[in-house]
Amino acid sequence: MFELKLDENELRAMFQMEVQKRLDRMELDSMLLDSKKLCQMLSLSWPTIEKTFLSDPNFPKMRVGTKWMFNRNEVQAYIDRWSADKRKRA
Repeated sequence: MFELKLDENELRAMFQMEVQKRLDRMELDSMLLDSKKLCQMLSLSWPTIEKTFLSDPNFPKMRVGTKWMFNRNEVQAYIDRWSADKRKRA
């Protein structure tokens, strides 16, 4: 027979860490971003995004009522192409 001892604080910390990982994955998988989430994803301010990307007709965006919405996967693909192009020009 064996004895199992659990540290409640350590178990709680492990549980919270696992929950946070799952929440992070869920957030990454969410399909649409609003302007606030786009700013977080790109680590840029909204004025910079407006000036740099929204003026480009190829940037994946859609208007839903008064809000801008962005498809996460399409934005990622655009940013990958945009950054590769910027590196080539540098």
